[in-house]
Parts: sequence; C-alpha cells; structure tokens
Amino acid sequence: MTSLLFSPLTIRGLTLKNRIVLSPMLTYSATNGYTNETHFAHYAKYAVGGVGLVFVESTKIDPRGCSTPKDLGLWKDEFVPGMRKIVDLVKSYGSAVGIQLGHSGRKARRNLPWEGRTPMENCPGVDHGEPWELIGPSPVPHSGSYQAPREMTYDDIGEMMEAYAQGARRADEAGFDVLEIHGAHGYLLHQFLSPTANKRTDRYGGSLENRMRFAIEVVQATKRYWPENKPLFLRISAIDETEWTIDDSVALARALKKHGVDCIDCSAGGISDTAPSNNIVGYGYQVKFADAVRNGADIMSMAVGMIVHADQAESILQKGEADLVALGRELLVNPNWAMDAALKLGEPAPYAQMPPVYGYYLDRRKRGFKELQHSTAQAGIKA
Repeated sequence: MTSLLFSPLTIRGLTLKNRIVLSPMLTYSATNGYTNETHFAHYAKYAVGGVGLVFVESTKIDPRGCSTPKDLGLWKDEFVPGMRKIVDLVKSYGSAVGIQLGHSGRKARRNLPWEGRTPMENCPGVDHGEPWELIGPSPVPHSGSYQAPREMTYDDIGEMMEAYAQGARRADEAGFDVLEIHGAHGYLLHQFLSPTANKRTDRYGGSLENRMRFAIEVVQATKRYWPENKPLFLRISAIDETEWTIDDSVALARALKKHGVDCIDCSAGGISDTAPSNNIVGYGYQVKFADAVRNGADIMSMAVGMIVHADQAESILQKGEADLVALGRELLVNPNWAMDAALKLGEPAPYAQMPPVYGYYLDRRKRGFKELQHSTAQAGIKA
C-alpha cells in the first residue's frame, strides 16, 4: 500500500510525485549573484535521491537585499540562463523545481556565516557588483551589531513591487515549476509584518491589516507575471520572538489565500537574534504551526523543522497536520533520504523515486539479495 508521503499531490497545474520537499537552504556560493558548478552539483543530487520538489535557495530580487556577497540573484535578465541550467538538470532527474525569492532588508550586507556574519561596515558598494544600501520599513536596526536601515519611501516600496514582479517573470522564463516568496526569518516581508521592526504610521504600519499590506502587494505583484497554472508558496515565521503570534499567521494566511497563494511554508523566529522561548527545538517542533495554519485558514501548508524519520513524516501527513514535509539539514546528511524512506515505509517500488539509471540497478541488487538469501536458506536445510 502506498503511503501518503509517496502519494502524488496536485497543486494547480503541477503534480508532485511525492510530498517530500528540499527546503530552501542558502549555500552562499554565488559569484556576483550568478550560479556556478557548485549549485548544479548541489541541487542535482537531491533530484537523483528522489525528492519530489527541489527548492533553490533564497534568491534576491534586488542587490540591496543580499544577506552576503555570495547570495544568488535574479534582479537582472543575465541571471536567467544559469538558473535555467539548474531547472533543466533537476527536471532531467524526475523532480519538480522551485525557487524562493527574497530580500533581506535590514539584515542585509553581512559577511558569510562561517566568517561570523559580521557587518560589512566599510562596504564600498560593489562587494557583489552592485550598489548595496540597507533599507527597511523603519530605521530600526535588527540588533546592536547591525546598522540601522534607511526607511523605505513610497517610491522605494513601488520599486520593490516591480522587483518582485520581474523576479517572478525571470523565474518563469527559467522554467521553475513553483515560486515561493520568503516572508520569514526577520527578512524584509517579516520586517513589515512585525510591530517590533515596523514603526511606520502610514498605511504600511500600525494595525495588523496595514502591516500585512506589503506582503499582500508583493503577492499581487508576482501574480502579474507568475502563470495561473503554477503554484505560489509563501514562507512565514508562524511565531517570532517578540509580538507576532500564531493567530496573526492564521489571519495572514487567510488574506494571502484570497490573493492566490496556494501553500504556506511554516517556519518560525528570526526577527531578533534570540530564539522564541515558546518554540523549543525538538523533533518536528514546528509542525504545530503548519497544523494551525492549515486548519485555521483552510489552506495547504508545508511543515519544516527537525523532520528526520520516515514514519515521522508519514504521521504528519496522516494526521492532516500538513500537506508537504520539507527537509533541510537532514537532506544534507542523506541526499537519498527519499529512497531510504520508501524502503523503511515498505513502498512496493522504492527505487522508482530515483532516475532509471539508478533505480534499475538498485532494484536488480535487491533481487540479488533475495536470491542470495533463498539459496543460503536452502543450503542450510540440506546441511
């Protein structure tokens, strides 16, 4: 019997072969925003391993939105051919492929994580080949070690809408199946949502309705170019360390659904440098948020966060807590997790998740083991 984890799921015009998703994870490997061989090798292995939907990491729609000099970019047409190569490679191995579009806002312009994420205080403006000004909803720094951004004007906001729209156009031209807007982890959309980061007194600040306006307008902008037959996801921090609550997230999800968002990717935290005190890390510790959003807003949700075991992932789907399960670091440990999960769940054709060049020979290997066990058993009986 086929498990839910390995049952197809149709969203708009796309049918995923299973419910396993590679969560967007920054590799910090780009050169002036461009893809290179590192990205091709990185994403191909998850498709080979049987992941149903492979997400390319947070890709910036504005050079000012880069977290580091090594972020991927999609703010100009010259980036499209490299992205198309990733798309073609992933699809050639049987997986669907998505891309996450983002902007770091006040959290931009930092050194690499393994270099301490320190601020690039003496940034000459061309560290990734483009001007690099810190902007945000209000001139409030992320923390004491960050610079304060310049408060965005209405013109800035309009330019950002167009940047998201053009990013969606380029993503479609590159051939991506799914688009995800990054609205979590203290980045620009989350900054507008948060009363901690957003101190505006105009139509983009104050009430929850006003603070949601920027996210909704970003969705509307992307829908101008993102085809109706392709799914649109949005990642949220379902709760954060300060004032954003799960009730706020349910309200946001309801509003986003009305504007064409198909699935809410439910993470948490990031508006400050401390972890939410009510979100203790453990196996599946964020699944409860996907459950609350899915059932509170009547919208598809994706669960993420310490999902590591096959039966754990299957249980999330069986209980109706989410429609998709996203794995990040667990797939770094085991890119063949999907195949391994199929074996552990007793799927009738576990190697069918992989391309035939792998699946065919692994199936023959499995039959060889059965023949060996049979002959060994017979030899034991004769002895």
